[in-house]
Amino acid sequence: MEYGPTAEEDFSAVGARGLFVVNEGNFNGGNASLTYYDPATCEAAQEVFRRANGMLLGDTAQSMTVHEGTGWIVVNNSGAIYAIDLETFRVKGRIEGLTSPRYIHFLSDDKAYVTQLWDRRICIVDPRTFRITGYIDTPQQSGKESTEQMVRIGRYVYTNCWSYNNRILVIDTETDTVCDTIEVGVQPTSLVVDRHGMLWTATDGGYEGNPAGHEAAAIYRIDPERRTAERMWEFPGDRRCSELQTDGTGDALYFIMEDIWRVPVDAQRFPVRPLIEAQGTLYYGLTVDPVTSEIYVADAIDYQQQGVVRRYSADGVAVDEFRAGIIPGAFCWKPS
Repeated sequence: MEYGPTAEEDFSAVGARGLFVVNEGNFNGGNASLTYYDPATCEAAQEVFRRANGMLLGDTAQSMTVHEGTGWIVVNNSGAIYAIDLETFRVKGRIEGLTSPRYIHFLSDDKAYVTQLWDRRICIVDPRTFRITGYIDTPQQSGKESTEQMVRIGRYVYTNCWSYNNRILVIDTETDTVCDTIEVGVQPTSLVVDRHGMLWTATDGGYEGNPAGHEAAAIYRIDPERRTAERMWEFPGDRRCSELQTDGTGDALYFIMEDIWRVPVDAQRFPVRPLIEAQGTLYYGLTVDPVTSEIYVADAIDYQQQGVVRRYSADGVAVDEFRAGIIPGAFCWKPS
């Protein structure tokens, strides 16, 4: 893709907490972008990556992570990860040579894992030099499976295999090898850890003709010590479950299943009604403020025009809404 040039602008997001919205853009459209929102002033700035750096972000932005004062933006179809300054949004470096990166997870200042969509290997990178230093081979079968989100408990990193798969992989971070697998439902879409140290994953159930099978979507609780999964809730019909999140304390789960649902991790029954009803909108992305427990939901509208992000109180009362880029799909919190 073409990276520019365009005129550069100066930004100064010093001190205050903020929210980055990662806008995917259209596949092969080269129109991924980054929106920055200030919750204190309710002001949103569009295209901050392009405006700060004089170049486009790339094709199909997937996720963003903050580590030690630097933001890391994973651009899937461009095969790159950008490191940006959190106050000026200027690029500090770029990791290239990746096949189809999805998420980056930091183990230390000099070691991080990068999961991929069209490559069975997980990349090991050195964030200080922006270079790939090795690979973790994964026990994939059809060659179509992906590795996705990552969480760490002790010496082990857990990652979900979403595309045409039904497993959680267990990675030993001391040997950089997959040491175990945990079977769950078809196509686990996301992965979180609650306040008890238990793993949770949401599965979308696949679709008719899916090589991995087709079943009802579900949410599983996984015991990381015994490495076994328990099916907690199953959702009959064709409903899809995605974007599993926790609040800042790990006391509750939030996810998209047409509407926005909230379930305490210790709940014995599934709630009768959703926290926030969709009301005809296309909910696509979700985050929960780790400090206030406010809820932000991205509406992709029609996948062509600028999306909208809606902000709700912890109780699901509307607070604000703002425009983002095309297909707002992921969020990342900037600490103060």
